[in-house]
Amino acid sequence: MRILGIDPGTGITGYGIIEHRGNRLLHIDNGAIYTHSTETLSLRLKTIYDQLLRIISEYAPQAVAVEQIFVAKNALSALKLGHARGAALLAGVSSQLPVFEYSALQVKSAVVGHGKADKRQVQEMVRILMKLPQIAQEDASDALAVAICHAHTRGVNERIAGAARV
Repeated sequence: MRILGIDPGTGITGYGIIEHRGNRLLHIDNGAIYTHSTETLSLRLKTIYDQLLRIISEYAPQAVAVEQIFVAKNALSALKLGHARGAALLAGVSSQLPVFEYSALQVKSAVVGHGKADKRQVQEMVRILMKLPQIAQEDASDALAVAICHAHTRGVNERIAGAARV
């Protein structure tokens, strides 16, 4: 199964594509979508949406995994992050893909083994699991971690999603 992981942000949205075959994880691609702070929020969201549609079209994932909003100290930052998440969720649903959401705690637990791992530990485990020569760009690494989380927990989550549709 090919999985697109997304770490949403209005300035930088990270993405990571992995292949889950049996008990193996294969790195396909990763990168970041950059928007310009001089643009309106609506144009930035359109850029995120359009680029994610392009990535979905190019790599044909079977599922999308998106990181959930963390509790932010700044309400405006949280609101903007929520908008970016909305663009990511919409890109997946518009492409008729199942979309799954994971908290930072779930991602850290799935990648490192405990939810209190720091960012550097997560990035290093992503590098090791994906057999990357170096740590990926921060947002791309976070997106790969979300995809890995889905690969490790997808059976349970897909059964729950299937039961909810019935």
